[in-house]
Amino acid sequence: MKTSILAVAALVSTAATTALAQSRQDFTLINRTGYDISEVYVSPSKTDDWEEDILGDDSLEDGERANITFSRAGKTCMWDLKVVYSDDDSSAVWHDINLCQVERVTLRYNRKTDTTSATFD
Repeated sequence: MKTSILAVAALVSTAATTALAQSRQDFTLINRTGYDISEVYVSPSKTDDWEEDILGDDSLEDGERANITFSRAGKTCMWDLKVVYSDDDSSAVWHDINLCQVERVTLRYNRKTDTTSATFD
Protein backbone atom coordinates (compact mmCIF):
# COMPACT_ATOMS: atom_id res chain seq x y z
CA MET A 1 0.00 0.00 0.00
CA LYS A 2 2.81 2.46 0.85
CA THR A 3 4.46 1.77 -2.49
CA SER A 4 1.24 2.59 -4.36
CA ILE A 5 0.78 5.86 -2.47
CA LEU A 6 4.39 6.88 -3.15
CA ALA A 7 4.04 6.02 -6.84
CA VAL A 8 0.87 8.09 -7.14
CA ALA A 9 2.48 11.00 -5.26
CA ALA A 10 5.49 10.87 -7.59
CA LEU A 11 3.22 10.79 -10.64
CA VAL A 12 1.19 13.78 -9.41
CA SER A 13 4.40 15.70 -8.63
CA THR A 14 5.80 14.98 -12.10
CA ALA A 15 2.56 16.04 -13.79
CA ALA A 16 2.45 19.29 -11.78
CA THR A 17 6.08 20.07 -12.64
CA THR A 18 5.43 19.40 -16.34
CA ALA A 19 2.33 21.59 -16.33
CA LEU A 20 4.22 24.39 -14.59
CA ALA A 21 7.09 24.15 -17.07
CA GLN A 22 4.70 24.27 -20.01
CA SER A 23 3.01 27.41 -18.70
CA ARG A 24 6.26 29.30 -18.02
CA GLN A 25 7.93 30.84 -21.02
CA ASP A 26 9.42 34.01 -19.55
CA PHE A 27 13.20 34.40 -19.59
CA THR A 28 16.01 36.86 -18.95
CA LEU A 29 17.91 38.14 -22.00
CA ILE A 30 21.48 39.28 -21.32
CA ASN A 31 23.35 41.38 -23.89
CA ARG A 32 27.12 40.78 -23.82
CA THR A 33 27.68 41.49 -27.51
CA GLY A 34 29.48 44.83 -27.23
CA TYR A 35 26.63 46.48 -29.15
CA ASP A 36 23.19 47.85 -28.34
CA ILE A 37 20.15 45.84 -29.44
CA SER A 38 17.21 47.85 -30.74
CA GLU A 39 14.65 45.08 -31.35
CA VAL A 40 13.84 41.66 -29.86
CA TYR A 41 11.30 39.25 -31.33
CA VAL A 42 10.06 35.96 -29.89
CA SER A 43 7.71 33.76 -31.91
CA PRO A 44 6.56 30.15 -31.80
CA SER A 45 8.93 27.95 -33.82
CA LYS A 46 6.09 26.62 -35.97
CA THR A 47 5.23 30.14 -37.15
CA ASP A 48 6.74 31.92 -40.15
CA ASP A 49 5.79 35.31 -38.70
CA TRP A 50 7.66 37.33 -36.07
CA GLU A 51 5.55 38.73 -33.26
CA GLU A 52 5.80 42.38 -32.12
CA ASP A 53 9.12 43.87 -31.02
CA ILE A 54 9.23 43.10 -27.29
CA LEU A 55 11.44 46.10 -26.52
CA GLY A 56 9.07 48.58 -28.16
CA ASP A 57 10.73 52.02 -28.02
CA ASP A 58 13.43 50.81 -25.60
CA SER A 59 16.79 49.27 -26.41
CA LEU A 60 18.96 46.71 -24.66
CA GLU A 61 22.39 48.24 -24.20
CA ASP A 62 25.56 46.16 -24.00
CA GLY A 63 25.91 44.71 -20.51
CA GLU A 64 22.23 45.09 -19.70
CA ARG A 65 19.63 42.42 -19.09
CA ALA A 66 15.92 42.42 -19.77
CA ASN A 67 13.24 40.25 -18.25
CA ILE A 68 11.21 39.05 -21.20
CA THR A 69 7.70 38.28 -20.00
CA PHE A 70 4.81 37.40 -22.22
CA SER A 71 1.59 35.50 -22.19
CA ARG A 72 0.91 33.27 -25.16
CA ALA A 73 -2.20 31.25 -25.84
CA GLY A 74 -0.19 28.48 -27.48
CA LYS A 75 0.96 25.47 -25.51
CA THR A 76 4.28 25.13 -27.28
CA CYS A 77 7.61 25.18 -25.52
CA MET A 78 9.64 25.75 -28.69
CA TRP A 79 10.26 29.38 -29.66
CA ASP A 80 12.48 31.36 -32.05
CA LEU A 81 14.42 34.47 -31.02
CA LYS A 82 15.56 37.34 -33.23
CA VAL A 83 17.58 40.40 -32.19
CA VAL A 84 18.36 43.47 -34.30
CA TYR A 85 21.42 45.62 -33.61
CA SER A 86 21.05 49.40 -33.25
CA ASP A 87 24.16 50.42 -35.17
CA ASP A 88 23.56 48.75 -38.55
CA ASP A 89 20.17 46.97 -38.35
CA SER A 90 21.87 43.58 -38.78
CA SER A 91 20.19 40.70 -37.00
CA ALA A 92 20.83 37.31 -35.42
CA VAL A 93 18.29 34.50 -35.16
CA TRP A 94 18.05 31.32 -33.07
CA HIS A 95 15.48 28.59 -33.67
CA ASP A 96 13.82 25.97 -31.47
CA ILE A 97 14.63 27.35 -28.01
CA ASN A 98 12.78 25.39 -25.34
CA LEU A 99 11.45 28.23 -23.16
CA CYS A 100 9.83 25.72 -20.82
CA GLN A 101 13.36 24.79 -19.73
CA VAL A 102 15.44 27.92 -20.49
CA GLU A 103 15.42 30.73 -17.93
CA ARG A 104 18.33 32.81 -19.23
CA VAL A 105 19.67 33.59 -22.70
CA THR A 106 23.08 35.27 -22.90
CA LEU A 107 24.18 36.79 -26.22
CA ARG A 108 27.84 37.29 -27.19
CA TYR A 109 29.48 38.61 -30.33
CA ASN A 110 32.86 37.37 -31.61
CA ARG A 111 34.58 40.10 -33.64
CA LYS A 112 37.16 37.69 -35.10
CA THR A 113 34.56 35.37 -36.59
CA ASP A 114 31.84 38.03 -37.00
CA THR A 115 29.25 35.77 -35.35
CA THR A 116 26.75 36.20 -32.56
CA SER A 117 26.28 33.22 -30.25
CA ALA A 118 23.84 32.45 -27.48
CA THR A 119 23.99 30.29 -24.39
CA PHE A 120 20.79 28.93 -22.91
CA ASP A 121 20.57 28.26 -19.16
